[in-house]
Amino acid sequence: MTDIRSLRTARHWVFALHADLVFVTKYRHTVFTDRHLARLEDSTPAVCADFDTEPVDFNGEDNHSLVNFPPTVAPWKLVNSLKGVSSRRLRQQFPDLVAHYYHANRLWSGSYFAGSGGTPLTVLRQ
Repeated sequence: MTDIRSLRTARHWVFALHADLVFVTKYRHTVFTDRHLARLEDSTPAVCADFDTEPVDFNGEDNHSLVNFPPTVAPWKLVNSLKGVSSRRLRQQFPDLVAHYYHANRLWSGSYFAGSGGTPLTVLRQ
C-alpha cells in the first residue's frame, strides 16, 4: 500500500505513479566516471521539473532512475527529453565523451526500459 504522504494531488485526481527508467549507452559501452555521473544527476531535476515530475532515486552506475510522474505525462516523452538533455549537456562539458562516440554522434542508445510496480532486479539487469 502506498504511504499517504507519497500521494500527489491535482485538481481532479490523486495519484502515486512511479516509473523505473533505465537508459542504455550507445553500444553498451561503460564510459561514465564519477564526474560524469554527478553531472548526469544534476541535469535530471531540471528536466523533471519541466514535466512536473519528481526524481525519487538515481543510481548512476546502472543508468537507473526512479521518477514519480503525473498521469498527464507520457513516459516516452519524459525519457526522450531526459536522454536528449543529458546527452547534449554531457557532450558539451566532457570532450572525452565526444571523442568516444565520434562516429555515432550520440551518447544514448535508442532503447530504454520503463517499468512500474516494483520491477524485479533481474529484469533491470537484463
